[in-house]
Amino acid sequence: MSQATLSGGCLCGMVKYEVSGDANRFYHCHCHRCRKATGTGHATNLILQPGRVTWVEGEALLGRYKVPEAERFFTCFCSNCGSPLPRVVPELELVVVPAGSLDSAPPVAPQARIFWDSRADWSCAAGDLPVFAEYPPGR
Repeated sequence: MSQATLSGGCLCGMVKYEVSGDANRFYHCHCHRCRKATGTGHATNLILQPGRVTWVEGEALLGRYKVPEAERFFTCFCSNCGSPLPRVVPELELVVVPAGSLDSAPPVAPQARIFWDSRADWSCAAGDLPVFAEYPPGR
């Protein structure tokens, strides 16, 4: 695990944040929800646990959408430009950080492709990363 404090923000620059916690997981998620939430073949998320977000600027611009049938899945985004932003999952004491919103490279490299069996046929290849049908063991 790697203790980290990272900064990031949205595309329009009106929302800025700092996140901190142990950067212990970094996945490309190919599940249906992540694909819909990002509009891409997968979401690339850094997981910090226990995690904390400090909104440096623009907290009033945060939007949130909770998938009604999901236990914990929701998105957090800039209501001005729509960029995905970190979301706190208090039940799990973690923060899910869309890696593309970071200002610099995270302290760990991607570790796996998860929900691989749900991927779109046109999505990218696995490369050298391990793949898991759902979550990796011991997630």
